[in-house]
Amino acid sequence: MTTTLLRTAAELAARARTGRRAVVMTMGALHEGHATLVRSAREIAGPDGEVVVTVFVNPLQFGAGEDLDRYPRTLEADLKIAEEAGADVVFAPAVDEVYPGGEPQVRVSAGPMGERLEGAARPGHFDGMLTVVAKLLHLTRPDVALFGQKDAQQLALIRRMVRDLNFGIDIVGVPTVREDDGLALSSRNRYLSPADRRTALALSQALFAGQDRHAAQEALRARALEVPATHARAEALSALGESRAAADAHAVAKAAPGGPAAVRAAARLVLDEAARLDPPLALDYLALVDPSDFTEIGDDFTGEAVLAVAARVGTTRLIDNIPLTFGTLGTLGAAS
Repeated sequence: MTTTLLRTAAELAARARTGRRAVVMTMGALHEGHATLVRSAREIAGPDGEVVVTVFVNPLQFGAGEDLDRYPRTLEADLKIAEEAGADVVFAPAVDEVYPGGEPQVRVSAGPMGERLEGAARPGHFDGMLTVVAKLLHLTRPDVALFGQKDAQQLALIRRMVRDLNFGIDIVGVPTVREDDGLALSSRNRYLSPADRRTALALSQALFAGQDRHAAQEALRARALEVPATHARAEALSALGESRAAADAHAVAKAAPGGPAAVRAAARLVLDEAARLDPPLALDYLALVDPSDFTEIGDDFTGEAVLAVAARVGTTRLIDNIPLTFGTLGTLGAAS
């Protein structure tokens, strides 16, 4: 398969449509995470459909002091990766093609959800992101668009925009791709020195610690549901000595489903230790949120949640997250 490079909206509009069109939007500097998105798009589009990869470094997403000028531009390498992953078209417009006449006067507002977490750390970022995504959806006219779950808040906002504004496009989230050491793939990883990278591993390690804590609590809770709420239950819980949470089984049994507070604490411990490394990890936020609006969940929360973290190592800012499900086993009474 030979991938076609298109530079203008007119060229893209003139291209004959065949089957379903699946779009993957990127800012270039493609890596295996992007390639996974393209391969997923290829599967969805099928052999008779079409996969379009957009490559556009959107200036509206970069605030004062951020890395617009040094953001990597590697179009030739991007074309090769896109082609190997199964893309039919790479659409790589210039800034004045996407924003003729300068920055748009009318933009998409991310609303309150866009002011939390990443939005609080990067004011205006999500307005710029949604504006360009809306424009690129109109320009590419896809049936489905795929985005990585690593940018969980971005994905949630795009889904909300498409639903609230009736775009009529399917949005598919693709799981985060990680390197062998657990670090989430990101174009910004290339900025990390070897020492920086060792510290940066704390992001994924913190998420995995929270995930492990959650799994241990769920295992205890499942076992507790199998025996009466008596001394026998306490003995059964204590028998799970291999669990990291077994030492406080009584407290876990009394807790609300899934124990969000304990999950946060387990992740925080890893991040606190990383803050003492050289170079240190500077935490922006650790949050356990409802993906529908990115507000913090309470201890009585049930359903899907996202454990998210953002931090700086040296001059590089990184984000990561994992999904968790709370309360599937129901609420337990206190052990006697």
